[in-house]
Amino acid sequence: MNHNTSPSTSTSTEHPVSTHSVFGAPCWVSLTSRDLKAAEEFYTAVLGWQWRTAKLGDQFRIAMVGEAPVAGIAAVAAMWQMAVAWTPYFAVRSADEAVSRVRERGGTAAVGPISLAPGRAALLADRDGATFGIWEGALFSDWETWREVSPAFIRLHTRDAFDAAIFYGEVLEWASDCPGCCEVHYEGGEVVLRSRGDVVARIVSGALEAAPDPTIRPHWQVHFAVDDPAACARDAERHGGSILHRSPDMVVLRDPDGAQFTVTSHHAR
Repeated sequence: MNHNTSPSTSTSTEHPVSTHSVFGAPCWVSLTSRDLKAAEEFYTAVLGWQWRTAKLGDQFRIAMVGEAPVAGIAAVAAMWQMAVAWTPYFAVRSADEAVSRVRERGGTAAVGPISLAPGRAALLADRDGATFGIWEGALFSDWETWREVSPAFIRLHTRDAFDAAIFYGEVLEWASDCPGCCEVHYEGGEVVLRSRGDVVARIVSGALEAAPDPTIRPHWQVHFAVDDPAACARDAERHGGSILHRSPDMVVLRDPDGAQFTVTSHHAR
């Protein structure tokens, strides 16, 4: 089976110099897990990923599609008392400024900003509790190249799409005058984020006229582009995962450790 994610990186330990021009867009996804070996085996079986070591230590791995880095795994859920989950990271000009904007708007900072070997990162939550990360620094590879093997997109399931769009727009400088920023549109009942014309994220909360749904636990869902979602689902079940929902073009899965993700047909991107 096949495919999918990507990262960002940097150079100096204090304030890495960004060498790209894409800001506010998703640039990496990372899995927080409890068992590194089990996660490697599962995602190799389901998505065909290969692995290389990361500079951060023995509990970290980088998933590869061919020569392209696509995702990270950090086996630190138990050690750091964090939830097992897939988390998207957004490219920002300044991690410190982005964290300040999150706090000013009612969000929280769980970790960081911290200096990592290639850049600076922070793990945050919006004011409804959805977890996301930010990244300051140069990308691991060309952004367009990453997009070819990256998640098809990420989607925020939340209680109020427009309120969430305002929050993220202010934090990540969407629809601003900043060069390289993302465009925000309302399309097909969803708030849609575009970068260089590509759809890179969606925010959904139900019908436009509907009141915010108090039963939704806001979260970012990562969609991986694959050739055959049904085959991925069968492989996931064979290797200890479970199917949460299926449709002709996509299947929502849970890995053996409990992390939820979606496999989406390439043509549905």
